[in-house]
Amino acid sequence: MPAPKRLLALAVAAPLLLSACTTEGGGGSGGEGSGGAGGGGGDLVFSVITHGSAGDAFWDVVQNGAEKAGDDLGIEVDYQSDGDPQRQAQLIDAAVNQEVDGIVVSLANPDALQDSIEAAVEAGIPVVTINSGGDRSAELGAIGHVGQEEQIAGRGAGEALAGAGAQNVLCVVHEAGNIGLEQRCSGASEGLGTQVTPLQVDVNDLQGAQSAIASQLQGDTGIDAVLTLNSAVAAVAVEAAADAGSEAQVATFDLNEDVISGIQAGDIAFAVDQQQYEQGYLPIVMLKLYAENLNTVGGGQPVLTGPAIVDADNVDEIADLASAGTR
Repeated sequence: MPAPKRLLALAVAAPLLLSACTTEGGGGSGGEGSGGAGGGGGDLVFSVITHGSAGDAFWDVVQNGAEKAGDDLGIEVDYQSDGDPQRQAQLIDAAVNQEVDGIVVSLANPDALQDSIEAAVEAGIPVVTINSGGDRSAELGAIGHVGQEEQIAGRGAGEALAGAGAQNVLCVVHEAGNIGLEQRCSGASEGLGTQVTPLQVDVNDLQGAQSAIASQLQGDTGIDAVLTLNSAVAAVAVEAAADAGSEAQVATFDLNEDVISGIQAGDIAFAVDQQQYEQGYLPIVMLKLYAENLNTVGGGQPVLTGPAIVDADNVDEIADLASAGTR
């Protein structure tokens, strides 16, 4: 069943940030999730350290944004990632030891990263947090946060599902301990007006995720919608519904080519897009402004990159951009 067209909130990507881009440069290449240097090779060196898994299309787009900003601004950008919170903390520690000029860090597990982030701040290294954890960012000493407010995004997804007639929603959580994912499901319950049913799966075991979703759909034939929180999981959710003989509609957070194709084919109702390219690009601009002029952005509030809805009404416009690695 197609979702109604719904725009939740446009990204608050301030023109001030983009005006700092004073030189032309090439786009960054997609990464494999482990890391790599990119950017313009200038005097400033910024580290981008995320919790993305190797080969995750979402985080490849974040890396593309960060490296394109480095190219545009003449800054060396070193992108590293590890899905294990302790190893992500170690990457932050290593960046501090290397005396980089700024650090961008995704904050899915604030407690695990707290000591390392505070050590960076104590060393005089400005930190911008991205993606999850915006409510903890200032507390840890970051100069800003770039992302979407996950509770609000979840609420919008729940409202869109309710508008499409859903009443019994399975919310598929793909990373244990990620507070942002928990907030998405909580917000979806608010928007839907009734509690969603959470299901824990592992994004690194998509076959297992497909089996778990199919089993849940077979066990509760009243489920009429599946909300996934990751684009890769969305694709297997479509397969799981077919395996289970379920007519439950599938909706998701985040985009990749499979999700776009699924929306075009009518297999996926909509995707909540947080425009993660901006989560890579804008923090590099923010750190440059801070390094050169002590500017901060956002007035103590997160710089929002989403959410917005991609559905049958606008998916064709987004498809080419996604193929280019910027959506």
